[in-house]
Amino acid sequence: MVELVTVGDTSLRLSPRGNERLETATDVRMHAAGTESNVAVAASRFGTDVVWLSTLPDTPLGRRVVSELHEHGIETQVGWSDEGRQGLSFYEPPCEPREAVRIHDRKRAAAETMSPGDLDMDLIQNASSVFVAGSTLALSETAAETGAAVLRAGASGDGVSALELDYRPELWSPAKARETLTGVFESVDVLFGSEDDVRTVLDRTGQARELAPTIAAEWDLQMVVLTRSEHGALVYHDGVIHDRDAIETETVDDTGQHDAFIGAFLAILLDGGGPDTALSTAVATASLSRTIPGPLVTVDQAEVDRLVDSTEQSGF
Repeated sequence: MVELVTVGDTSLRLSPRGNERLETATDVRMHAAGTESNVAVAASRFGTDVVWLSTLPDTPLGRRVVSELHEHGIETQVGWSDEGRQGLSFYEPPCEPREAVRIHDRKRAAAETMSPGDLDMDLIQNASSVFVAGSTLALSETAAETGAAVLRAGASGDGVSALELDYRPELWSPAKARETLTGVFESVDVLFGSEDDVRTVLDRTGQARELAPTIAAEWDLQMVVLTRSEHGALVYHDGVIHDRDAIETETVDDTGQHDAFIGAFLAILLDGGGPDTALSTAVATASLSRTIPGPLVTVDQAEVDRLVDSTEQSGF
């Protein structure tokens, strides 16, 4: 039985080297970058058996995505399409006082056409856990229906069905995101989101410690996990709130930290750890990911465990 199946779109991200600007750069780095595939890579670093499913264009760019994920040891099941294109994103890192620049170019991506018939639904239904992100559901009505079907299949068995809000304002409005995402909450066991995304998408006010139990009660969610940027993260489960402060690090690239957090959290849960342990590991993994260029985290469990131990001993 596969432990974790993630389903969703992955773009190719282009970034200038060093402190160059997109406007003038002649030399760029290219990385596969998608929430579900990033989560798959992070979970695999903890020994989780992961499969990533998607639809990609049958082009050199589509094959480039798969080859990079294979380099990270991820098993993939991809439907190759003659329609649609490879989604792209462009990222210019911040350099004080310049802010980061993010440009998403995902319209007509092949994953817009991904349907349940394109996926191994038996694999999904029998997995210990499934994971989908809101940014994939935002691509098209077809993609939204597919994401909903994946979550239903995951919830129909004995596994854990997990969703990340992953709100991208360039893909849809808060109202449309709210309608679509809350429509699948009945099939969700674990909900992930940033504190800001929860306020925007679910139209809520208040602090994370108030938001998490309220959301869990309203939609009968087993677990709500909220990240709070520089303030750390918390998880609400079974009437109890566990929280952890962020760990200060030098930031090289923060674009993959949220996905690294989710992958680590799910990996520990699937290995039998409780939400408190999963949270500690997730915060440490996210912190380490900020020190690594690119959206895909490359850590090992031993260094994560060392960081967890050192922060607990120092009272973080």
